[in-house]
Amino acid sequence: MTRGGRRPYDGVVMTTPVTVPYARYSIESAHWWIGRALAALLAASGLDRTDLDGFSLASFTVGPDTAIGLTQHFRLSPRWLDHVPMGGEHTGTHFDAPIHWVTGRHLPDNAVDTLPTRHMVAPACVIDCAAEAAADADFLLTVAHVEAWEKTNGRIDAGAWVLLRTDWAKRTGRAFANLGDDGPHTPGPDAEVMRWLVAERGILGFGTETIGTDAGQAAHFTPPYPAHHYLHGAGRYGLQCLANLDRLPPRGAVIIAAPLKILQGSGSPLRILALVGPKVALHSQDAGKTSGTST
Repeated sequence: MTRGGRRPYDGVVMTTPVTVPYARYSIESAHWWIGRALAALLAASGLDRTDLDGFSLASFTVGPDTAIGLTQHFRLSPRWLDHVPMGGEHTGTHFDAPIHWVTGRHLPDNAVDTLPTRHMVAPACVIDCAAEAAADADFLLTVAHVEAWEKTNGRIDAGAWVLLRTDWAKRTGRAFANLGDDGPHTPGPDAEVMRWLVAERGILGFGTETIGTDAGQAAHFTPPYPAHHYLHGAGRYGLQCLANLDRLPPRGAVIIAAPLKILQGSGSPLRILALVGPKVALHSQDAGKTSGTST
């Protein structure tokens, strides 16, 4: 017992169920000390914790001059406030699970409630194509772009996230949706690079700053919406509506992406964090300028 009668683990959420009674040096106390040690390690490391969320649930713009309010007041008293979340799984900054697409609908562990926890923390490779996207809203990432990135930064590791930086998150309103008479015009991957990243590099998933993991005109590709087709057919994942990718290095960041545990959920809004070491963060902006150059 500590001063004031509190045990050292009071107020700490245990991550593993404990069934034995509390005793000094028990597993409960061990969990508390491990948690304290990890917190101290993060604080001392100088790691930058970058928030990659682009949109909150209350402000996500789905089209020109339109927005959906995704929370409603349920109860309000002088002492507490409660909301009822409203809206879809694929709204705002969100996660796509394999069950979201027809190609992944019959795979095992394909929903957010059965997602292996080991996949919630993974390294990231950030391919900077902001200049290309600024010049052409329909810019497509190709295998040649990725191979050029690998010449500078090394081979993409199996089990890594590949994040496409376009600076699209800096747009607002009509410019973000960029809708034309023939649909949206936003950058994304072509069909071959998605097949290649999944089959030849074994990536964990693909993330973008735009509304979807596919390019705006991807309905006309073969196959249609190839990012969804290849990723989810192989049991991989998607992230969209990301932001602050310009703060990440080409490689060296670690992504924490843990979707809500929705029963048989095809996706989930989520907070996405990136851990970046201080030396890596210091040089990330200059290093990023050389990645993803066009060939």
